Amino acid sequence: MWVSVALETDAAHADALSEALMAAGALSVSVEDAQAGTDAETPQFGEPGGANDEPIVPLWNLSRVVALFDPGDDLIGRIAAATVAAGIDDLPEIELDEVAEQDWVRLTQSQFDPIRVNDRLWIVPSWHAAPDPEAINLVLDPGLAFGTGSHPTTFLCLQWLTETLRGGEALLDYGCGSGILAIAAAKLGARSVLGVDIDDNALIAARDNAANNGVTLELRHSREALDERFDIVVANILTNPLCVLAPLLAGRLAPGGRIALSGVLTVQAKLVIAAYAPLIALRVGAEKDGWVRLEGQCSAGLEFPVGGGQC
Repeated sequence: MWVSVALETDAAHADALSEALMAAGALSVSVEDAQAGTDAETPQFGEPGGANDEPIVPLWNLSRVVALFDPGDDLIGRIAAATVAAGIDDLPEIELDEVAEQDWVRLTQSQFDPIRVNDRLWIVPSWHAAPDPEAINLVLDPGLAFGTGSHPTTFLCLQWLTETLRGGEALLDYGCGSGILAIAAAKLGARSVLGVDIDDNALIAARDNAANNGVTLELRHSREALDERFDIVVANILTNPLCVLAPLLAGRLAPGGRIALSGVLTVQAKLVIAAYAPLIALRVGAEKDGWVRLEGQCSAGLEFPVGGGQC
């Protein structure tokens, strides 16, 4: 069992109190907005992409400092000493709560169950047995980079791949991250799979995840030349980069090639469709939880220059 200790202080003392609590034996300390969820909640950062993304204030004007302790002798005395060390003259009100010990690994694993994309494909955490051994099973350890496959945009792309791939295709996964779509494509029978990303760490993760799934991917940084043609192009990124990348992605399609784009909110679909309209006609193929998958196909007999063109 542990004890959670919560105190409120102002921004000027929050850092000092955090350090003093650690010095007093806290296992961990976090600082929160004491007014979160109210009209007085204070944002910490400006709008993304603005001229200045620096914090608006050093910390929240009214901060809630939460420390986790092993239960021990004179815990209140240690907390009181920490407040004095932090330069706080009057002892704040202290909230104490017991925190039961838990098997955090098992608790975390219990949150990730196998995900059925359809009868053809399952995503299975490595500690689970495959619910359908006859299906294609993508084995993963959920994490910040690899994800679980449960996000609507990833799910929509996986669903499209199972419906589109027949085997033997050359496929480009642009913005591959750590490889879930590229690995699925390889398992679904693509002849070759190229994953491209701007992040070196993502490419390393994609390589390792591919090895864990027994498939081979070609991986390339986005700064490297990309002039091949592909039967299938998939990109699960975000609306703005998808619009900017329209000439590149449409230009990578072989005659008759098919493309799927996601990372697009339903309200943004028309914007992306318009960006690609001079190059290839897109339509909304599916929607899930406010996100869409856009699809298109290049004319079977049409060839255009490497730098771009029109389908």
